[in-house]
Amino acid sequence: MILGFDPGSDKCGIAIMDKDKQLHYHQVVESAKITTTITKLNQQFDINLIVIGDQTTSEFWKQNLTKIISEKIPIIKIDERYSSLEARDRYWQIYPPQGLVRLIPPGMRIPPKPIDDIVAIILIERYLNSKSILDLSGK
Repeated sequence: MILGFDPGSDKCGIAIMDKDKQLHYHQVVESAKITTTITKLNQQFDINLIVIGDQTTSEFWKQNLTKIISEKIPIIKIDERYSSLEARDRYWQIYPPQGLVRLIPPGMRIPPKPIDDIVAIILIERYLNSKSILDLSGK
């Protein structure tokens, strides 16, 4: 299983996905609760790879994730540029707008809750897509 991790100071996005892009879990978690949450998720899902966004607090969290799970599990940094914009659009695909919100043009809609977990999903997908491209090119 792959753990997607969108690092942040106050909150982080977490997603668990398998190599076939089957989503098993996603949640926004307060930074103070990350250790407990990831420890439980690792016991439940047997995480064997972590992909983490490469911006903001990524180096700090990379070191902490190594302590939380295991030094043996690889942690790969993924380019997270524009992932928040992509996650905003994806939010409305997952949770279609209801009522009057449907009348607001898509580019002007703002999700009513944090979308860091959706960013974590996108990070995993970016990793898997880049891996597929490498596999096809024979590298």
